[in-house]
Amino acid sequence: MINSVRNTVLSILNKNNYGYISPSDFNLFAKQAQLEIFEEYFSNYNKVINMENARMSGSGYAALRKPIEEALEVFYEINFLSQSAANEYFLPSPTTTNDEYYMIDKVLCYPIILETGTNTALSLNFLSDSTATFQTAGVSVGDIVVNITTGDIARVVVVTSQTALQLTSNIFTLLGTPYAVIDSSVFKQADRVSQTKITMLLNSNLTSPNTLFPSYTQQSDLMTIYPASLSTKGQVQAHYFRLPKEPKWTYVTLVGGSPVFDQTQPDYQDFELPLEDEYKLVTKILEYAGMSIRETEVVQFGMTQEQMQQQQ
Repeated sequence: MINSVRNTVLSILNKNNYGYISPSDFNLFAKQAQLEIFEEYFSNYNKVINMENARMSGSGYAALRKPIEEALEVFYEINFLSQSAANEYFLPSPTTTNDEYYMIDKVLCYPIILETGTNTALSLNFLSDSTATFQTAGVSVGDIVVNITTGDIARVVVVTSQTALQLTSNIFTLLGTPYAVIDSSVFKQADRVSQTKITMLLNSNLTSPNTLFPSYTQQSDLMTIYPASLSTKGQVQAHYFRLPKEPKWTYVTLVGGSPVFDQTQPDYQDFELPLEDEYKLVTKILEYAGMSIRETEVVQFGMTQEQMQQQQ
């Protein structure tokens, strides 16, 4: 879609010789336009919910909520958080979860550790511990297995025996690696509280967070989970909306002075918005381009088209 958007933008600009947008400028404008539309999804979703409550929205094919939900679900991620120290966990970021979070939806805590130990044999996609009692401990399919050394996580596919588990991925490559098996069937949603409130909660035996009613606070790039016993990776899972990946129109050689689109480049990234939002991207990029080349007519054209779309 990104090449189609760029060609449309250049076609409109070149019609009256308004100028040319370089690939680097286009990529900057494309990033801002995508972010702007992404943030509009949330405000539009709120408007649609209010319309439904006021019985001003239809159902079935006329439901206005469904396309917004489908667009937003592309950016919904579920990941276990990496530890900073003890019960402190890193918030989702490019270095920890390979994406930047926009908004935390919920945080789930898995308080029950069924088994711990070290692996005593190596086999592809297996955890083997000759001293373990996996079946007696109640380990079942879907439970969470954590490599304590690397922080890698897998799920149980088959409980082969008391001493062996088949896993979804090969997270154990060295002998003597410590592990933890966490019960995935028991979890609680943690409540977010402010720094001032958590101090008050911790000072009371009645309100102090526990494994049945966990809490968390956020500060900088960290999340602190309470109670402090939730201190193993695999025990804290974040459900969140990530930011869209930065779009990049890539090219290779120049032909006649013009760059040639090449989506095989390793840094190529298309828009992550649905195809029906292509016209929005074009109009918003035109607005940015018009401000860049100081052409008020281009800005006004983009704004006019955007207003007409909003009225439809």
